[in-house]
Amino acid sequence: KLIENVKNTLMLEGRKSSGNIKNVLKDLYLLKKPLVKRLTRLNDIIPFENELPLQQLAEKNECSMFMFGSSSKKRPDNLILGRMYENELLDMVELGLVKYRGLGEFKTEKISSNVKPCLVFNGPKWTQSDELKRLKCLLIDSFHRETVDSIRLQGMEHVLSFTITDDLTLLMRSYSIQLKKSGQKTPRIELTEMGPSCDFVIRRTKIASEDLYKLSRKRPKTLKPVKKKNLSTDVFGNKHGQVHVGKQNINKIQTRKVKALKKTPEEKKAKKKAQAAAANGNDSDE
Repeated sequence: KLIENVKNTLMLEGRKSSGNIKNVLKDLYLLKKPLVKRLTRLNDIIPFENELPLQQLAEKNECSMFMFGSSSKKRPDNLILGRMYENELLDMVELGLVKYRGLGEFKTEKISSNVKPCLVFNGPKWTQSDELKRLKCLLIDSFHRETVDSIRLQGMEHVLSFTITDDLTLLMRSYSIQLKKSGQKTPRIELTEMGPSCDFVIRRTKIASEDLYKLSRKRPKTLKPVKKKNLSTDVFGNKHGQVHVGKQNINKIQTRKVKALKKTPEEKKAKKKAQAAAANGNDSDE
């Protein structure tokens, strides 16, 4: 397809799960619906050992993203985020939940459904390793909705903040946006935490090779903008054009009949007065 469809997310649980993981998946389901499909039955799947059953379920439910929750003695409160390319696994990251506060624990006003969130990534560590770069891209794909050309200020209701700390802990926070009066045209913005609030540790990753990753990001030639000659755009979005003019022979330009070079009536009168004054001065000298 020339234009990719909106990515749906498949939510499912392994053969064993925990109460916290169930609640996290429930909260994420509320934030992502309707672009999500949740399977209620438990599944005997271990993605890092065999991803084939997960690929089949994703293809069957027409989902290119997945969130897989499980819990075991070795890896308690486990959440795996992943994505597909051509119905095959591209990337997945295993996160361990260490701290959690659900939507119900925040007694604040909630956002309306089907709201496009603002994604904020804090800290310089997102660009310091390939795994964190892919995790950032994976989070963007997980919470991305329809592509829009513009958005009105009143339509911004939700902020999702992701922070990587020095010990590589992922902090996920969710805020509702409140527009307050500021006495000016632009309102004052306040953020109120509404949940869920999650702290994750990064456990295992399985990322695609660089060649496969570049292939998955390749855009069709028909969608690439056609570059126009002698036309450039600056950082502010202003277009600048360059015009090439051939060599001109100034000696052949007719200047006497050019309107812009003609003298105005005031200039002609001033010239006559100056000539008359000069003539009178010469007569008096004689």
